[in-house]
Amino acid sequence: MGNFVASSGLKQVSVERSFAEKHYADLSAKPFFGSLVEYIISGPVVAMVWEGKNVVVTGRKIIGATNPAESAPGTIRGDYAIDIGRNVIHGSDSVESARKEIALWFPEGISEWQSNLHPWIYE
Repeated sequence: MGNFVASSGLKQVSVERSFAEKHYADLSAKPFFGSLVEYIISGPVVAMVWEGKNVVVTGRKIIGATNPAESAPGTIRGDYAIDIGRNVIHGSDSVESARKEIALWFPEGISEWQSNLHPWIYE
């Protein structure tokens, strides 16, 4: 039970162009930057914060490889995505990235709570 994942932030948002450009700022020099921005602003987005032991590594396993063609069946990208330019999910690649992205997507903060199952899951 070492890889428990829990949600502590969840909301549906319509993403404005300027926000999308800020979210993808580290990719702004890439040739696909414009299409990334267009795609994320094309419809509502569900933003989530997961927390738990090894959550970045575990989350990346659940999400699958960035290229859906290389994602294992049973992962979100492996089951629900086909083209890399139409990736159905984003996941932070490090705790540092997650902190920046949480601050961007959840400026109001996230829910602070601990499940009563916590002692049954963690030592």
